[in-house]
Amino acid sequence: MAVPSGARSVPKALADGWPTASVESVGLSARRLDSMEAAIRSGAFKKVTSVLIARRGKLAFETYFDGTRADLRDTRSATKSITGMLVGIAIDKGFLAGVDAPILPFFPDKQPVKNPDPRKDAMTVEDFLTMSSPLECDDWNGFSRGNEERMYLIEDWVKFTLDLPIRGVMTTGSKLPDASTGRRFSYCTAGASTLGAVLERATHSPVPEFAEGHLFSPLGIRESQWVFSPMGLAQTGGGLRLRSRDLLKLAQLYANGGLWDRTRVVSESWVKASTRSHSRIDDRTEYGYFWWLRRFGSGEHPHTAFYMTGNGGQKVAVFPEIDLVTAITTTNYGTPGMHDQTDRLLAEFVLGSVLD
Repeated sequence: MAVPSGARSVPKALADGWPTASVESVGLSARRLDSMEAAIRSGAFKKVTSVLIARRGKLAFETYFDGTRADLRDTRSATKSITGMLVGIAIDKGFLAGVDAPILPFFPDKQPVKNPDPRKDAMTVEDFLTMSSPLECDDWNGFSRGNEERMYLIEDWVKFTLDLPIRGVMTTGSKLPDASTGRRFSYCTAGASTLGAVLERATHSPVPEFAEGHLFSPLGIRESQWVFSPMGLAQTGGGLRLRSRDLLKLAQLYANGGLWDRTRVVSESWVKASTRSHSRIDDRTEYGYFWWLRRFGSGEHPHTAFYMTGNGGQKVAVFPEIDLVTAITTTNYGTPGMHDQTDRLLAEFVLGSVLD
């Protein structure tokens, strides 16, 4: 049953760095959030596993619909945004020269590559971060040579990626690439996975070890579980498992411009670069460095967000204009309408609860 309006408890204060507060004290409607909880428990929203909201830097709403706060949640492709954080940290600390660093020189042992092309030679870290590499790699197209389901059948995921041909695009007179960004978006998990190998070679440490030392530990994230390729490479394209409170921390880190508890974890310049548009997906959605950008809500005042998202409808979003972050996890993997359901929760209830 939903907690009666006005009686909602404050999230439990733990030794994890999260200050907590009542929903009313941070300008949220307890009645609206009670209605959301009741709707989820009634089955109106399917397989939602947790909803957390922080506002003004304080955790104010924390509800689990299966298991407990201790459970690790499968982030699926929300992992990519965390990979982007690690790339930024590697650049900040001088392990990587920058987003213009070419990919192929990191892998002399994978060469010669199939389908050689000067555009492949010029391919950079930024091309993978923005899902706009020249490779024929499209997870949204079941016929694509680079579709992630084909990669999972191969032992060497990096070699699979580097061997892909250059993509071609048929046109009917439209200009390519997208005129507003100079890039053409194509969703490619293989590129994100290959960035994990770039990180390992640039930092001379496994991705989980680098993440633990430079991202998770500073945020007080004590438990994580990675998925690994057949060759032992951490899958930086998806599947990382974290607790919901820790997912929310990662969003709050970016809401704070790269600070957590007054400690600099990621540079402010990287946060800004990551959360501005570098490629366009459709009329409503743009893409940064593994962050999605769009507006949520209806009426005269929709709210701008940058967010992580993953299969099943996972969504970890930052709304800078209203100083709000939220994490919604689900198990609607591969289900039609999975993202629409999460978007409805966001628009109707999370944003609908904002009072000021």
